[in-house]
Amino acid sequence: MPVRRYTSVAVLLHWLVAGLIVVNVLLAWSSDSLPKPEVHSVMNIHKSIGLTVLGLALLRLLWRIGHRPPAYPPSYQRWERWLSHGVHGLLYLVMFGLPLTGYFMDSAHTGKEYHPIIWFGLFEFPHLPLIMHLAPEMKDQVHEFFEAAHGLSADALYALLFLHVAGALKHQFLDRQKEVQRMWLG
Repeated sequence: MPVRRYTSVAVLLHWLVAGLIVVNVLLAWSSDSLPKPEVHSVMNIHKSIGLTVLGLALLRLLWRIGHRPPAYPPSYQRWERWLSHGVHGLLYLVMFGLPLTGYFMDSAHTGKEYHPIIWFGLFEFPHLPLIMHLAPEMKDQVHEFFEAAHGLSADALYALLFLHVAGALKHQFLDRQKEVQRMWLG
């Protein structure tokens, strides 16, 4: 039986977003161990990648709406299909939630210096004026709220990525289905 594959565009967007998310997680984890002057540069790359992931996630969602994914093999249990749909749906929420909470948090930053987001060193990405013009004490509250939401979203990402990869590997190696080939490059 031939492998029912995702479209080439879906595969490209999947791996591009996945790679950028992994790089962004590594940048976030490494930022605490860097000297103060380097943190701003690393975090600007982190923010640039986050905004890029947001745009690519929107493209992924639009592509998925217009291009139905291949059906699961008939051998998959109902609970496996349900869990897969749930994990995918939550991953989409996180792909939107992480960049948005980070962007809102950054827009509410009240540090000594103004740190604009320079998207990959090319142009300044504007902060949200609605948040930037809040009273300082309100900005601090907004910053704290979105900082907490960003952290919770990151924790959700780790759990969902684990479930996503574990499910694919379970189907590939334990169930002997060609699951990985459905989303592999080439």
